[in-house]
Amino acid sequence: MSEQGKTILVVGGGISVMTTAIEAAEAGYKAVIIERNSYLGGRVAQMNKYFPKLCPPYCGMEINFSRMRSNPNVRSYTLARLESLNKEDGTYKAAVKVEPRFVNSKCTACGECEKVCPVDRPNDFNYGMDTTKAIYLPHEMAFPVRYAVDGAACKGASCGKCVEACKYDAIELEMQAETVEIEADAVVMATGWNPYDPNKIDNLAFGKSPNIINNVMMERLAAVNGPTGGKIQRPSDGKEPASVAFVQCAGSRDENHMQHCSAICCLATFKQIAYLHEQNPEIQAYMFYIDLRAQGKYEAFVQDVSAQENTTLIKGKVAEIAEDGATGGFIVTAENAVTGEKVHQAVDMVVLATGMDPASNEMRAPVSLDYEMSGFMVPSSDPGIIATGVAKKPSDVASCTQDATAATLKAIQSIVRR
Repeated sequence: MSEQGKTILVVGGGISVMTTAIEAAEAGYKAVIIERNSYLGGRVAQMNKYFPKLCPPYCGMEINFSRMRSNPNVRSYTLARLESLNKEDGTYKAAVKVEPRFVNSKCTACGECEKVCPVDRPNDFNYGMDTTKAIYLPHEMAFPVRYAVDGAACKGASCGKCVEACKYDAIELEMQAETVEIEADAVVMATGWNPYDPNKIDNLAFGKSPNIINNVMMERLAAVNGPTGGKIQRPSDGKEPASVAFVQCAGSRDENHMQHCSAICCLATFKQIAYLHEQNPEIQAYMFYIDLRAQGKYEAFVQDVSAQENTTLIKGKVAEIAEDGATGGFIVTAENAVTGEKVHQAVDMVVLATGMDPASNEMRAPVSLDYEMSGFMVPSSDPGIIATGVAKKPSDVASCTQDATAATLKAIQSIVRR
């Protein structure tokens, strides 16, 4: 244990990052997190429920936040990006650019600043389905619990109403970006994933109607802290849909888009069908799929949801989604691979099951790593650099926490064996 006190740098901010940092810190190592968002929690924080327990994310994440708050070995930088990483004499020297939050640690999250802000901006946390003010709390359970200012939307000192409203001198509109130098003895990459961009899939008509959404947007619609207070309704008119089509493999298993299977999309859709029927058992759910994939213990869940009334499974890849001028809904066209018949299903709303696109495809970190054809990280020749979570392969939450614990052990071993 003589190596305790050394530092493990963790890149990302999701469940894998928090697990890695906590496990390292509780083993006596220092953990430094750098996350590009203004809060920790990643994609899990944006879910309504997650596997395997099918409970809201904060029933488990709050425990992690508590463990981080009480452990001085964990330090985090939000709105931060790894600019460079160099290795010298066995030590990694990282340059991290931290963008201005414009709100300092005196913030109590009282919300008085938000009340007077005159500027609206799209709410990234809800995938743009509603708005926040230019000064905003990322979400109700955000960690850190501190407001942030969107510098691109804020009018700055020419407005200054938030500064006047703050009793605690917490708002600094003149705050500048800074570069922080961090020395680490191992690096864990847990940069996570993005939903594949459905705008790239022409035949599925995403963007042509607000009533064609993707699966991560559906999670926010179903969440009580989402844009509709948990009511699943059509974004265009706020009406409850009488029928919803779920289109699997939207961009996945396709040589023109993503060649890999994300492994969890089928399960996510069955979960979302359950959301629908919890709200109204009479809503018709149609699931168009290529193959049904459910890992191990989840098979029973799939069978239970499949057997529910008003749930129809159609084995067939969707060829087209077209607006139905007569009803304002959509006609989903596919060939039923079992019967050979062409299906033209009328529905009120469509949910595209977009897969996990590794965040490395959006931006490659300046780290000595190789990537496989889909953009997932492969093991580095340097034992001190370890990839984990969805940065490495598509995974559910439980698998990410297990893999992150293993990544922590690998990082510690790389330090001890050096």
